[in-house]
Amino acid sequence: MRQAIQSRRVLTEDGIRPARVLFEAGCIVAVEEYESPSSGVEDFGDLCILPGLVDTHVHINEPGRTDWEGFATATRAAAAGGYTCLVDMPLNSVPSTVDVPALGAKREAAAGQSLVDYGFWGGAVAGNSAELSSLAGAGVLGFKSFLIESGVAEFAMVREHDLRLAMPAIAESGLPLLVHAEAPEPVERSHRWLAGRAPWTAYSTYLESRPDEAEVEAIELMIRLCREYRCRVHIVHLASARALPLLREARAEGLPITVETCPHYLYFDAETIPDGATQYKCAPPIRSAANREELWEGLREGVIDLVATDHSPCPPALKLMDTGDFAKAWGGIASLSVALPAMWASAKARGFALTDVVRWMSAMPAQLAGLQSSKGRIATGADADFVVFHPDAVFRVEPRHLHFRHPVSPYLGQDLLGQVRRTYVRGKRVFDEGEFDANPSGRECRADLPACRLS
Repeated sequence: MRQAIQSRRVLTEDGIRPARVLFEAGCIVAVEEYESPSSGVEDFGDLCILPGLVDTHVHINEPGRTDWEGFATATRAAAAGGYTCLVDMPLNSVPSTVDVPALGAKREAAAGQSLVDYGFWGGAVAGNSAELSSLAGAGVLGFKSFLIESGVAEFAMVREHDLRLAMPAIAESGLPLLVHAEAPEPVERSHRWLAGRAPWTAYSTYLESRPDEAEVEAIELMIRLCREYRCRVHIVHLASARALPLLREARAEGLPITVETCPHYLYFDAETIPDGATQYKCAPPIRSAANREELWEGLREGVIDLVATDHSPCPPALKLMDTGDFAKAWGGIASLSVALPAMWASAKARGFALTDVVRWMSAMPAQLAGLQSSKGRIATGADADFVVFHPDAVFRVEPRHLHFRHPVSPYLGQDLLGQVRRTYVRGKRVFDEGEFDANPSGRECRADLPACRLS
């Protein structure tokens, strides 16, 4: 049955304009001129209709650590936040997604639980280079590696010789290699220097323990290897603006390198993080306000391509908020349901448009994952993924807004701008004014499958 929605502010490939969007069987069949409201057409007036957001950096943790997060809870938070597709990171689940049987376990865990669509990254870890071609053939959207200890025993970090074994196979697949770019040596040096000298309840101690040099050295290595192997490289969660000149030069050289940063690096700053507030702990760490503004300029210039959440929750006990110990607390920030208003509040204050935010959080992540034909745009032939968004609503974040498994987040108490009113996945209403669809029907996205077929 053909359906239609319209608004005076629809974000199409031509920008924001009045438009009517027709969709059928989960697919957009036409984008037409806006007309006076009529029977059978839902009119959202001045609310914005945006393409569904795509988050290519989410730790869902299931199977194995479902008490941290799971497909049911993560995708509820995603739907409430305007996300219609998540790409799950290969670590923190047990088993990690480092071979085809583990990928099968992920698929089995996701089936029937997900409100939104999803895909999977595979892991490129020490010792599994022989598995990469099989994983690519089985449908992963790319590969993730850590250049430093990942924090979980199941996902081994890689060194240069491991990358040299892995990158030829990844380059041949055409898929991207996503890299947690922190070199271990600067971190180890900082820890040795700090030992016994500084209190680990101070955020400044934690910040000093993961210096900018760790990111810079790791990115230098990845640029060198990218030049040698011509493998697509994607730098995840860039926190240090000191790496921007290197990345700018690499892009000017024509190297296939892309970059993301995260809402928390663009919203918070080290100077205002209280001591003992381990809900802010992440790796790399949130850096200075001046560094934050340079990251915004990196987005403005296009050196940074996209914004992903790095949604990485854990049980509250692992955050050690009772002791405030940054050395021992789990590092990770949960933000899926509030990332869009956090970004919009910050971006608007710096003169950016809503079209910029949606490009960073929808079109560009879809492109990274090879899903650009079906996700990240409102256009004929794309999936009918929409977000109805009130861009002028202001709200203070409370636990009831969070929807992921554990309501722990540094965004609690923050005043954000913009509210998601409704979310559609392939034409199905999955979130509506705080209510969720009771029959999850999210499905796996595969880069090698055709886009939505028009009947």
